[in-house]
Amino acid sequence: MKIDQIKNGAELTIALEGRLDTTTAPELEKILKETLDGVTMLTLDLADLAYLSSAGLRVLLSTQKTMAKQGEMKVRHVNGIVMDIFEVTGFSDILTIE
Repeated sequence: MKIDQIKNGAELTIALEGRLDTTTAPELEKILKETLDGVTMLTLDLADLAYLSSAGLRVLLSTQKTMAKQGEMKVRHVNGIVMDIFEVTGFSDILTIE
């Protein structure tokens, strides 16, 4: 999986490309823990995310909880496959999806 970060003051955008699964979720989790300090607006760009597993969902939920305490989190450019996963799991009700 490829993870691109763009930080602009207290705003952070992370674009994910590839598969967010049990192999790659720990890498994303590590990056988020290292970069979320002081961030009040987190945007996750999922335009190029091809697959999302339960391990990836766990990282997204944990990040949502963190950001709810310190600011806001948005998820953008969700493709049909990932949106189906969000709807089946109820994440579409938890996350702010644009």
